[in-house]
Amino acid sequence: MTQTAGTAPPAAAPRHFTIRYPDSWWKLDLDPGTRDAAIRRAVQAQAEGFQVERTMLDTMIRSARKTAREAHARGAVQAAGMIQFTDNAEALTATTIVMRVVTPEDHSSDLSELILPVALKNAKNPLGKGTSANTAEVIALPGIGSVGRVTHIEDVDYLGRGTVRTALMHTVVPVPNSRDFLVVSSSTPNLSLVDAFFDVFDAISGTVRFQP
Repeated sequence: MTQTAGTAPPAAAPRHFTIRYPDSWWKLDLDPGTRDAAIRRAVQAQAEGFQVERTMLDTMIRSARKTAREAHARGAVQAAGMIQFTDNAEALTATTIVMRVVTPEDHSSDLSELILPVALKNAKNPLGKGTSANTAEVIALPGIGSVGRVTHIEDVDYLGRGTVRTALMHTVVPVPNSRDFLVVSSSTPNLSLVDAFFDVFDAISGTVRFQP
């Protein structure tokens, strides 16, 4: 048997990925042609069995549509969210948006260098300073490896009616054999439960797996 020695071709970067969400979460339809109706149905389903005022329900629907619209405009490949109404007419909400980002050739793809500007920005942000809601670091996720992890609190525009203080967690996952990154961005306005939500966001990002 004759064998020819040589250099193996470089492995291709995976084109697909999987990510899992808690059972109480639902995928946000990003298709402009169907998302408005799909989001209305999803939010209304979450409100079943609760005494939710129509104004609050409509606000939740508009907010979810805004999230889906902005995610689509930014080129997100996937989005999901949760709305849990409570007996005292309040709502717990959270969203996750997933984007695939290509690092320009003239930029470093090193995780530490990528998150350094964010770390410097966080250092000047008094919101959440000294807590889990103001961090920038490289961490290891089981089954994935090293990822960038950034958390912060910022005032986010709320339907053009003002701002809502929101906690965010971004996980930057390197795509194997490429200069691409999968960015998993999760957020919640429920700051009194930020640590509990961050645990959920961490668990979601930890389920990322790449496929050919």
